[in-house]
Amino acid sequence: MNQLVIVIDFGGQYSQLIARKIRECHVYCELLPWTTPAEQILAKKPIGIVFSGGPSSVYEENAPTVDPALLRQGIPVLGICYGCQLMVQLLGGRVMPAGQDSAREFGRTKTRYSPDSPLFRDLPAEGVCWMSHGDYATALPEGFAVCAVTEHCPNAAVQDPQRKLYGVQFHPEVRHTEHGKEMIAAFLKEVCGAAGDWTMQDYCQRAVREIREKVGDGKVLLALSGGVDSAVAAALIDRAVGKRLTCVYVDHGLMRKGESEEIEACYSVYQLRFIRVNAQERFLEKLKGVTEPEKKRQIIGSEFIRVFSETAGAAGAMDYLAQGTIYPDVIESGAAGGHTIKSHHNVGGLPKEIGFRGIIEPLRVLFKDEVRALGRELGLPEVIVGRQPFPGPGLAVRVIGEITQEKLDLLREADAIFREEMQRGGFASSADQYFAVLTNVETVGVMGDQRTYQRTVALRAVCTEDFMTADFARIPYEILAETSRRIVNEVPGINRVVYDITSKPPATVEYE
Repeated sequence: MNQLVIVIDFGGQYSQLIARKIRECHVYCELLPWTTPAEQILAKKPIGIVFSGGPSSVYEENAPTVDPALLRQGIPVLGICYGCQLMVQLLGGRVMPAGQDSAREFGRTKTRYSPDSPLFRDLPAEGVCWMSHGDYATALPEGFAVCAVTEHCPNAAVQDPQRKLYGVQFHPEVRHTEHGKEMIAAFLKEVCGAAGDWTMQDYCQRAVREIREKVGDGKVLLALSGGVDSAVAAALIDRAVGKRLTCVYVDHGLMRKGESEEIEACYSVYQLRFIRVNAQERFLEKLKGVTEPEKKRQIIGSEFIRVFSETAGAAGAMDYLAQGTIYPDVIESGAAGGHTIKSHHNVGGLPKEIGFRGIIEPLRVLFKDEVRALGRELGLPEVIVGRQPFPGPGLAVRVIGEITQEKLDLLREADAIFREEMQRGGFASSADQYFAVLTNVETVGVMGDQRTYQRTVALRAVCTEDFMTADFARIPYEILAETSRRIVNEVPGINRVVYDITSKPPATVEYE
């Protein structure tokens, strides 16, 4: 078993990011809601505990809290923002709202660190951290000392090394904090004594053994979406059971140019049985006349299940259903014990009406970046492992308005040109997601001295760490200019190209 660190979530927007940063330090961690009983947390035998940030104030009635016994076990604890304030209050200190001109801090903040703290010992004495707080500790508990200050916050970081308790008012988990990852790593290594035993090589070997033990001589059925999660799940299960895995890929005709062919070619090297269902006409017929985005999603989701079920029935008896469920799906669906953020179709147990003996979910404890790392460990090609996030309904939510074959063909060509120019211009790795959208706007243009009235394509590219927030990518004008020139010249029916410079929020990454 791997060493374990528990992150207790107090509703902070960065809670998942804390867990991901810990995993990046090769330490396994789990995210649990603040309502989890202390006995349940301690039964897991964690080597460390992290209190996350949160939107509440610790002095408010019914504010989220934990059993103070967690702070008396000798287990190292790191409190971040709200978590730091909660630690201070639970141990007898005092937290108060900041005044208008003092202690309130938001955004990048110059900070001075003490070399006496193991969190900052090997870091520069000064740096920039990311603050987001309207409360602060005005009095520290007995045994605590200050180990970082800012111009307006006298207790930017506090510590009681004797009890292995540490608190930071800022957010080391966000990229805006200089050396934030090193601070987290120092807590894990220097304070918790973490060995760094969480690796994808080790996980891969263990997962293969567990799949073999569970499946035995049984057969496994997996629905391939063409995305990273299902692809990695397929490669992992193939290594465990080989020919006893059947993968069904429902081609709904809404993929990008050449993508279905790439997916089929990828799985030709595996032992598994691959079934591609060409259902493009069936999906287009169902989508005829539909313009409302949510209705599109519902139709595509329902039809996918029907096609998959029909194909699965024809494929013969199967014992286990495999799913590419990943850890954020579990957290957001409330299956980890927290609040439901959004429901995921692949979380919630085995459907009663389907006659499988059980579910195989080999990625259930992994974050997306870990899934990609596991895919590389399994030898999957970069075209699959490095695939950008792609919506389940595919291009249906990147064609504004009614879906037609003509519109899909236009969008595929425009999108392919954009991707080619991003690669050619050396900017592909600088944006976390980029794609073209076929708008429902038609405009007047001039081509060869002739008036045109044709469609407008919007280009979208964003930079983000977690897709909860995103900023538009500053693509060099040369790339945008060449992309626009090629689309207008090579894709008949498009006479205008625009670039979306809206961040998230207020916009979303996708258009529908």
